[in-house]
Amino acid sequence: MRLLEQRASCRMSGKSCGRRVGIAHHERASIVDHDERRAPNGSCSTGTHARVSDSTADSRTGMSARATFRRVLSLFVLATCAIPALADEPKLAAPTASSWATFRNGHDQRGIAGITLPTPLELKWKVTVEYGVVATAAIVGDFVYVPTLGGEVLCLNKSDGERVWGYRSIDSTDPKAFAPGFKSAPTVTADTVYCGDEEGMFHSIDRATGKKKWTFTANGEIAGSAAIVGDRLIFGSHDSFLYCLKVADGSEVWKFQTGDRINCSTAIAGKYTFIAGCDHHLRTVDIETGKEASDLDLDSYLVASPAIFDNMLYVGTHGSEVMGIDWKKKEIVWRYKDPARESPYHASAAVTDQFIVVGGQDKQIHCIHRKDGTGAWRFATKGRVDSSPVIAGETVWVGSSDRNLYALNLKTGKEQWKYNCGAEIKAGPAVGEGVLVIGTEAQQGAILCFGKKE
Repeated sequence: MRLLEQRASCRMSGKSCGRRVGIAHHERASIVDHDERRAPNGSCSTGTHARVSDSTADSRTGMSARATFRRVLSLFVLATCAIPALADEPKLAAPTASSWATFRNGHDQRGIAGITLPTPLELKWKVTVEYGVVATAAIVGDFVYVPTLGGEVLCLNKSDGERVWGYRSIDSTDPKAFAPGFKSAPTVTADTVYCGDEEGMFHSIDRATGKKKWTFTANGEIAGSAAIVGDRLIFGSHDSFLYCLKVADGSEVWKFQTGDRINCSTAIAGKYTFIAGCDHHLRTVDIETGKEASDLDLDSYLVASPAIFDNMLYVGTHGSEVMGIDWKKKEIVWRYKDPARESPYHASAAVTDQFIVVGGQDKQIHCIHRKDGTGAWRFATKGRVDSSPVIAGETVWVGSSDRNLYALNLKTGKEQWKYNCGAEIKAGPAVGEGVLVIGTEAQQGAILCFGKKE
């Protein structure tokens, strides 16, 4: 009651009482003042009026009681009006079908967007970042999440690229202190951003504030994105282990050792996860137990991440092949090689029911018939294509080391549009929430956001 009296007193003396409301997502505060709505007599209007009779013989006592009641009621209403309502904090949207929340946008890692974009696109904004970006961004709701080689995960407003928060891979606030870079794409949930760095630290970041929730230390670089299955989080490391952690606190559930470095992001199908790396093997691991269910020697080490379509798995190898593998039968169904030249495939494939699209270090983008592994078309760029393509409707979006972002027709491979981003592109595009976001690698790299031309 004392608080109410103080606020009422403040109002009645002509002062405005404001309340500071924190907005966590933008790390700002604003003063919210509320206008008084008063009746003509200067009191706060209540919509009800107490009638006072002057004709009563014992009016002195009655009027005194009624006057006291009216004063208390008026004071209470004034105080109530003087307390401003709390401003609604911006709500974080959980990932939806129109978002791009993981490296290849789903457990099957097929690289298919839930939206389409027209051509030509228009550059909406560009943000310069030291050392640039090689990881695919995430786009969820009104925000973009980008890992940088400078050791930060950035949260930016999707509308204008304004910085909301930045999370460093180290605790030091010294801007000159070395911070391990992020090469892996983030995995974004309703309230958390997960990402591993190049020195083996895996980070769980509060999505609203950009503050650390927990960290887990592996013994080698984390190059692949994490997969979340229920209350478990799965990722591989260059220390040769596949890790399964509890989402809530980062405690280890199990770890599985392979024969060499794991580069890929893990695909998920049912109760199994799939990994491939520098030991030449494609392994199927039971998510519940951490035990190996199958092992297939591919006779080549892999950097790319596998994509799953039903019982088939598709992946490009360092040995210049793209393979179609029946993971249930544990057999290679077909192999694709460019008849003209041999070159590694480090980009991950995008897969539809009809086609597989993948970039190669032969400077080409290859489209392959999914059923039999025969070539459909090839598109030549002027640089290596380590950018993992995205298919959105009938358009393929992909970057190249020749600095260009390309839009190609899925069926014919014909160029529909291109944009020179100013520096080498190794990151795959992220396509979601009405925009395309991609990063470039350079001493002063950039994050670029494209949208529908106005």
